[in-house]
Amino acid sequence: MEYLPQILFILIVGAAAFIMAKRISRIRKNILLGRDTDRSDRKGERFRNMMLVAFGQKKMFKRPIPAILHLFVYIGFIVINLEVLEFIIDGIFGTHRYFASIVGGEGAYTWLMNIFEFLAVGVIVSCTIFLIRRKVLRVDRLHGQEMTAWPKMDATIILVTEIILMFAILTMNAADSLLQTRNPEYITTGTLFFSSFLKPLFEDMSTSALIALERAAWWFHIIGILAFAIYITYSKHLHIFLAFPNTYFANLNRRGKMQNMPEVTREVKMMLGIPDETGASAAATVNESEGHGGSGAAPQEVATLGAKDINDLNWKNLLDAYTCTECGRCTSRCPANQTGKKLSPRKIMMDTRDRAEEVGQSLDKGGPGLEDGKTLFRNYITEEEINACTTCNACVEACPVQIDPLSIILQIRRYMAMEESSSPQEWQMMFQNIETSFAPWKFPPSDRFNWADSLKK
Repeated sequence: MEYLPQILFILIVGAAAFIMAKRISRIRKNILLGRDTDRSDRKGERFRNMMLVAFGQKKMFKRPIPAILHLFVYIGFIVINLEVLEFIIDGIFGTHRYFASIVGGEGAYTWLMNIFEFLAVGVIVSCTIFLIRRKVLRVDRLHGQEMTAWPKMDATIILVTEIILMFAILTMNAADSLLQTRNPEYITTGTLFFSSFLKPLFEDMSTSALIALERAAWWFHIIGILAFAIYITYSKHLHIFLAFPNTYFANLNRRGKMQNMPEVTREVKMMLGIPDETGASAAATVNESEGHGGSGAAPQEVATLGAKDINDLNWKNLLDAYTCTECGRCTSRCPANQTGKKLSPRKIMMDTRDRAEEVGQSLDKGGPGLEDGKTLFRNYITEEEINACTTCNACVEACPVQIDPLSIILQIRRYMAMEESSSPQEWQMMFQNIETSFAPWKFPPSDRFNWADSLKK
């Protein structure tokens, strides 16, 4: 019975680690359902971008008030987890305040614990204000057609859980401080400022009751942290971890630069006889791939032009979807959304993630996966949403973790135009004019400069 708490602790941690590993594996598989794309260039620039945007919270400070509150929660999450490390060591080896026994109960340990408590109170205050902004002030960007019951509940669960976990730390420290005055075997931690305000609530409790309270708060906090870590993998707060790879692999090109479609580029080169990267003409390459070049090679499979479902997107698009914080900054800056259009860049990302989750769950159960009769385009995202986009990049610029909703919108729009020919009639006329007259307007190229004749008079 002496080692029962340690055995129980190891079993709980092991079970949590197993569940998390399984969930992380599923998310990774879902992301890799997307097409391959190369983001291995400019490593130094990518690393600097990650440190500035993900670690340094650079883009958050475009909105100072929520940025400062978020900073408290962010730093608290990182620093307070150092105390969780002590929890884990104590749980495995059956010790009590292991770090205090190394550096001494008072002095450096007291200083560190007071910093932890300050951050814990900062987290409590920040999360409380966030709840008020959501539930009382009802900030516009935190609501919208896509913010249904679950997204709203998800945010509330996270905020309330963080508040409760921080109170558990303060309660544990307050009970432990009282036990130090009653039992000389307890390591003295010195005066802890914030938890001292809770001590009067527990002073009349017996020693055995205090021990039970301190242990209950300890177990509640560590189990809560493990449950929180598992829950995050199903929540929008997965961005806590994915913001780092997402900013590292972000698009570093200029905002207005659109990527050409490789399939179309190859087709144009083939028609014009332009040599490809290997030096052979594109036409010869295509002929060889079709078995006309004497090589006997099998014909290449024709890829879908644009994107109809998640497997037509690239893996970075799907990583974007899983990184989305649902903060609504993109939608609040979208000019189409501001004028009453149905387009919401946040909904585009949420729909993409929901579709990836649906396919992943189907594959886990041995189901049809992508062949379930549904597609991202039409079943989740409508033509009206896609056509409303002005491609202004406001959503991309606004995102604090460099998510790119426009990339998904453009790929679906390309599918509409090139696979379905379902673009609006006005667009179809423009496409036809560009094809025949090399301009959006319907007049021959020979008449293009007739307007200049009047300048000669």
